[in-house]
Amino acid sequence: MSTPRTVLITGGNRGIGFSVAEEFVAAGYRVAVTARSGEGPAGSLTVRADVTDVAALDAAFSEVEEKLGPVEIVVANAGITRDMLLLRMTAEDFDAVVETNLGGAFRVVKRASKGMLKARFGRIILVSSVVGLLGGAGQVNYSASKAGLIGMARSITRELGSRGITANVVAPGFIETDMTAELPEAQRAEYQKSIPAGRFASASEVAKVIVWLAGDDAAYISGAVIPVDGGLGMGH
Repeated sequence: MSTPRTVLITGGNRGIGFSVAEEFVAAGYRVAVTARSGEGPAGSLTVRADVTDVAALDAAFSEVEEKLGPVEIVVANAGITRDMLLLRMTAEDFDAVVETNLGGAFRVVKRASKGMLKARFGRIILVSSVVGLLGGAGQVNYSASKAGLIGMARSITRELGSRGITANVVAPGFIETDMTAELPEAQRAEYQKSIPAGRFASASEVAKVIVWLAGDDAAYISGAVIPVDGGLGMGH
């Protein structure tokens, strides 16, 4: 890269998003993250935004463009869960998750695509989940929102593929994060039994795949779903 490309990662203050930002910083990119609270890793620019708020997102993008240049790579990673069984799930529980996970990705990608079309270059990477295809009990809202990202990436590929823009989905399985660290030992063991690799992934294993997708070596990959799940979701 003669001039380092600019990447924006939503939800970059913790978990996978934070790791993704770290990997892009290490690879020499100009890196910005959106966060509702907290900060991205050292070497990144943190901008305040909620992905459900169009005006706040627009302002965040403008700040990144002013300080780091046009956003050439976007990683839509911000997400929430409200897990519960179908019969207990309220319409509000469903809508909130879809609004953030799927609607948030749409708003981020729409804003980013303007600059990408002008530059005739773009990398759109949507962070889904193994449950987007495999399903998960108690996750009707979450898995529906994560499955929706696949249709989104494939439609964007058909629309924008001739303009040097790719759109791909990364589908992580179980990751070592603060959340999984709190699982009871018996439950962790149970989950690990279902994973052919026999272990959870580190967040950096997901991040490295995302950085690779953003680079020149992956220029001819678009509309793909790349699982990073230790074999958990095979055949989906």
